[in-house]
Amino acid sequence: MHAPVLVMQDSMKREQGGKVQRANIQAAKAVADIIRTTLGPRSMLKMLLDAAGGIVVTNDGNAILRELDLAHPAAKSMIELSRTQDEEVGDGTTSVIVLAGEMLHVAEAFIDKKYHPTVICRAYAKALEDAVAVLDKIAMTVDVEDRETMLGLVKSCIGTKFTSQFGDLIADLAIDATRMVGVELGQGLREVDIKKYIKVEKVPGGQLEDSVVLKGVMMNKDVVAPGKMKRKIVNPRIILLDCPLEYKKGENQTNAEILREEDWTVLLKMEEEYIENICAQILKFKPDVVITEKGLSDLACHYLCKAGVSAIRRLRKTDNNRIAKACGAVIVNRPDELQESDVGTGAGLFEVKKIGDEFFTFIVDCKDPKACTILLRGASKDLLNEVERNLQDAMSVARNIIKCPKLVPGGGATELTVSAMLKQKSSSVEGIEKWPYEAAAIAFEAIPRTLAQNCGVNVIRTMTALQGKHANGENAWIGIDGNTGEITDMKERKIWDSYAVKAQAFKTAIEAACLLLRIDDIVSGIKKKQAPGAGPSKPKIDEEGDADNDQLIPE
Repeated sequence: MHAPVLVMQDSMKREQGGKVQRANIQAAKAVADIIRTTLGPRSMLKMLLDAAGGIVVTNDGNAILRELDLAHPAAKSMIELSRTQDEEVGDGTTSVIVLAGEMLHVAEAFIDKKYHPTVICRAYAKALEDAVAVLDKIAMTVDVEDRETMLGLVKSCIGTKFTSQFGDLIADLAIDATRMVGVELGQGLREVDIKKYIKVEKVPGGQLEDSVVLKGVMMNKDVVAPGKMKRKIVNPRIILLDCPLEYKKGENQTNAEILREEDWTVLLKMEEEYIENICAQILKFKPDVVITEKGLSDLACHYLCKAGVSAIRRLRKTDNNRIAKACGAVIVNRPDELQESDVGTGAGLFEVKKIGDEFFTFIVDCKDPKACTILLRGASKDLLNEVERNLQDAMSVARNIIKCPKLVPGGGATELTVSAMLKQKSSSVEGIEKWPYEAAAIAFEAIPRTLAQNCGVNVIRTMTALQGKHANGENAWIGIDGNTGEITDMKERKIWDSYAVKAQAFKTAIEAACLLLRIDDIVSGIKKKQAPGAGPSKPKIDEEGDADNDQLIPE
């Protein structure tokens, strides 16, 4: 008797799930459409108004999506993808969104045909596995020590960016900086921490061509006593502290009861002696420069000036760490624990220069710096911000190649090869999963199609020609040149992509598509505010269980 009712309920639930999935797919497609035009070297720029009312002009997928404020939860999770891609490999933020949007778009037909999302996800997972296997097959190993190859690689990866018009400049800066901070971990592993040990300092003015990688560190600081302290020291001995060079203040409220007039003098003398003692302990090691993260009192400044030592105070912790890495010093917490080995002697020059209206401290010409600063010059702040974004991408590319020296062809050639291989394999997939698997293969063509759209060629003709070249598997390196729209061999044009970026983009896009497809309901946990002018609500009687959730009344 109950069977027909149960069947009806089941079909209603499935209908509800289908509606939610369609809504999620629409939201994901909307996000993909926003940044679809920013893929490739002939991409368009976006002008954004940020929260503070400033203007950002960029074609960096992640930078655009960061500024978007979207209400739909599926759209928000798409934005997270580009952030994940950016943090993980630092490039391919636009590709991952376009690919995920396309994966969801091709799944819509199966949702309409009442396919179960789990079946689609299973087919997608299989397609991902095979796609990564194809990547491994076509990847080619590269020699990291060969500068020419590295330069070509980084240039081709940032060729889609705004700064590609400045030639080799950004690629050169990125390779020099990442090479400098690379640390050997043994067993053939290298650690390149570009967030911690590479600082980008933007100074408006001058030309972009004046930008350099400093063999050392630069900070926006001046010496404590400008007239008395030296602003240029060759081969300085540097001591780094993270304690204050001033008398100690009480941790909390301190009361001192003074009975006689002389006691006050004694108290002041004790403070002075304490500072003198600290300075004596530091000066024992004959430093030329003392840098502290905390304060430095006038009296300490006097003792250091007398000894001919230059001092800098209130430095950022991150800058102090970079100086330590650059000149070989050790940051000391207490002056009485100083040792000769803590003194940094690796720097070749300490100099304070005036650029524009501000003073900058340079600790440069270091012997073996494991930290560096990239000084960017340029006409305006907007230009410098965009150059910095592009530089971060270039450094990420260089880091990826140093860590995983494998390359795949760019210009959509990789996606076309993967697509062609998956189409061939789909004939051996059994059962109902065959169709979603084939659809996933077609979805990979979204990247070369978008590239063709963005460089203004006839999309259908170009795609047909490309598919024809890849269908018989004659050459995995045939792709589209994003500048001219020609179909060429990517090896000849030196258009490459890093293996790590591609593999990460495929994994992130497909896994995210599966996640969104498996959502069958969106439930809001936000309480709705009462509409203005509505009548008084019914009094609510508190149950025993509600007592824990009560808001405390502010005092």
